[in-house]
Amino acid sequence: MTPGAALSLVLVCVIFGANAVAIKIRMTGLGTFTAASIRFAIGGAAIYLWARWTGRGFIVGRRDIGPLLILSGLVTLQLSFFYLGLSKTLASRGALIVNVVPFLVLIFAHFFIPEDRITLRKAVGMLLGFAGVALVMTDNGTLEGGWRTGDSIILMAATCWAGGAVYTKRIIHRYDPFQLVLYPLVFAVPALLLEGWLWDPTMLAYVNSDIIAALLYSSIACTAVGLVVWNTMLNRFGASLLHAFVFIIPIVGVAAGGIILDEPITSRLIVAAGLVAIGIGVVNIRAGRGTPTSPVGRSI
Repeated sequence: MTPGAALSLVLVCVIFGANAVAIKIRMTGLGTFTAASIRFAIGGAAIYLWARWTGRGFIVGRRDIGPLLILSGLVTLQLSFFYLGLSKTLASRGALIVNVVPFLVLIFAHFFIPEDRITLRKAVGMLLGFAGVALVMTDNGTLEGGWRTGDSIILMAATCWAGGAVYTKRIIHRYDPFQLVLYPLVFAVPALLLEGWLWDPTMLAYVNSDIIAALLYSSIACTAVGLVVWNTMLNRFGASLLHAFVFIIPIVGVAAGGIILDEPITSRLIVAAGLVAIGIGVVNIRAGRGTPTSPVGRSI
């Protein structure tokens, strides 16, 4: 891997890690589900234009519609739980807890993907990661309001995400990879908009330059650019090299919450971020052809 490619991957992981902060900024003027629907409508449109520009095919066979609908349902649940949970907790906590996904993927893949088994090394990484998340969720010293509720909802989102990642592994050979990102968004956007109409106290309170910038950051930088860069690097270097960079995401998420939103960064949170990052690193060392956790999905 060239220094330029490595730098590109670091920047993409930094972008993914800071996205929880952008989500919190959007929620200051937009309803929780409304913000999600607008963001993914913009991101889906950008992915569509990129796919058209690169000459990719959009047609799927009739037999492939069913699995795509199942995946779309899982993605919609994942996004709904994540945005709802993040509205009830801090960006730094949410960004850290959602990184339990790689460890949940290992558990699900062990039972549903014959070639993906939990080894001693992976088990050690899982224990480190779960220990970090447990530190966050039992941090009573900074627990306020509904943070614990929000943390639990984000954990539900992570479970849906892990299930979707394993299901994607089983069906990915039937699709162009971009279809597994675009079509679930086509399904999720109207569902999120309906959720916003039903449950957002106010769908649109106000819009300012910060909210617009946060929308563009998540939609273009995270979803569209992140997808293109990650998939390009995946084709060039393979999953094992790319996953060596993923440990950056939880560290950036915690730091961004403290620096940009002035959220409390306790010593327990710092230790938790370190445990999760090390756990992800241990799991992904020499990852080979294991089930990917769809790092582009980290842009949720």
